[in-house]
Amino acid sequence: MQPHDHILLIEDDDVDTMTVRRALKDLGASHPLDCATNGEEGLAFLRDPANVRPGLILLDLNMPRMSGVEFLAEMKADPALKHIPVVVLTTSKEESDRVVSFQHSVAGYMVKPVDYRQFVEIMRVIHDYWMSSEQAIAGAVKS
Repeated sequence: MQPHDHILLIEDDDVDTMTVRRALKDLGASHPLDCATNGEEGLAFLRDPANVRPGLILLDLNMPRMSGVEFLAEMKADPALKHIPVVVLTTSKEESDRVVSFQHSVAGYMVKPVDYRQFVEIMRVIHDYWMSSEQAIAGAVKS
């Protein structure tokens, strides 16, 4: 497994964290999942050279200490981190949250459904998009 196979989940809700873990398992995705409970922890994780840099970040917006939007602003301003794709995975249906997220160049914005089967389907979409993007990049690098 390559370092880019890792996923970093930045989420403050333990139930949502367990749901992501379970959904990935149900999809048969064996990607290592690292977790942080707020934006500050997420940035600290990303900037620690002892940690494997993820190939994808799943980000909640509404968190204590440093929100997802604050995290995005700081991460995307960092030349060493700004290339990592981020998918917002949030309960927020506010158009302003969606707009500001895309202003920070997120790869996707998904509203967390209440129903687990729908949640698994959203995780499938994220996983399939991520894997096809990775394969396209790998093919371009070999050419």
